[in-house]
Amino acid sequence: MSMRRIWGVLAAGTMLSLAQLGLAGAALADVKAGVDAWQQGDYAKAVAVWQPLAQAGDPDAQFNMGQAYKLGRGVKADPAAAIDWYRKAAKQGHSRAEDNLGLLMFQQGDRAGALPYLQRAADRGEPRAQYIVGTALFNGDLTAKNWVRAYALMTRASESGLAQATASLRQMDKYIPQDQRNDGIAMARSIGRQEKTALTADEPRQSAPVSREAPKPIRTTQLPPSTPPKPKAPEVAPTPAPAPAKVAAVKPTAPKPALPKASSGGWRVQIGAFSAETRARALWSQLSAKVSGLSSYQPYIVTSGGVTRLQAGPLASNADAAKLCGAIKAAGAECMPKKM
Repeated sequence: MSMRRIWGVLAAGTMLSLAQLGLAGAALADVKAGVDAWQQGDYAKAVAVWQPLAQAGDPDAQFNMGQAYKLGRGVKADPAAAIDWYRKAAKQGHSRAEDNLGLLMFQQGDRAGALPYLQRAADRGEPRAQYIVGTALFNGDLTAKNWVRAYALMTRASESGLAQATASLRQMDKYIPQDQRNDGIAMARSIGRQEKTALTADEPRQSAPVSREAPKPIRTTQLPPSTPPKPKAPEVAPTPAPAPAKVAAVKPTAPKPALPKASSGGWRVQIGAFSAETRARALWSQLSAKVSGLSSYQPYIVTSGGVTRLQAGPLASNADAAKLCGAIKAAGAECMPKKM
């Protein structure tokens, strides 16, 4: 959505005069002077330039004052003052002010009040907001559960480089069914296209630098949810190492290398679908360590339509594929036989 820059306080229904246009241009130049001072480390000068413009209603200056109070540069750190300035700029359509408003409100404990701002920030591609909203949707925290959208937003946050989101995706994989994960990956692609459109439509602003490429950690509701559909049964099986007799009883359910690796076999098993090849390879390494004999099969990384699928084989028959899937499922992963 295209945003109009509003300079100063304009009376509703009036037209800009040439004098007003001149004042707007002067305000733009003054805000830029403050940005230059900020980038040179002269935060006090930057704040002195922005403060009167912010009080007069300039949205960029208001956002920049929010940054100063949030970071404690040129003024004493004051989250409440930062929220106030962000809110004023956000009301005038300053998208980055709205992003920071939601994040700071969440950090200050106003999670319910922050959620609407975070939802819009997530739609614009803010990775920290995507992580928080994705977690809320997964857990049904302050909003209805929606595992497909939760997986999509967490995928986008992970692709932006947010390590917390990558870790959360691995946990989500244990609970969200394969078909919903596939739908989430497809939705993530659509969200990515919308983000690019929003960034193109948004006008450039005279703003204090925002560290969006290296987001700071956000503490939020922990994954997995408090009442997961499948408790911890799959995770318990690998842990009781002290009882050799029990381990021996579990091992025969995993396929042994005796299952034929015949090159003429027309069957494989599909273990999962992912948005990134690295995640498929990581899962193969984890399962190879858990499932006896799995490493004797050939892993296949198949990418099509923006989705990467992990498969293993070849196997001679559907029965052999089903046996291998049984062992993989016992290790806590999804699996299905597939005729090639």
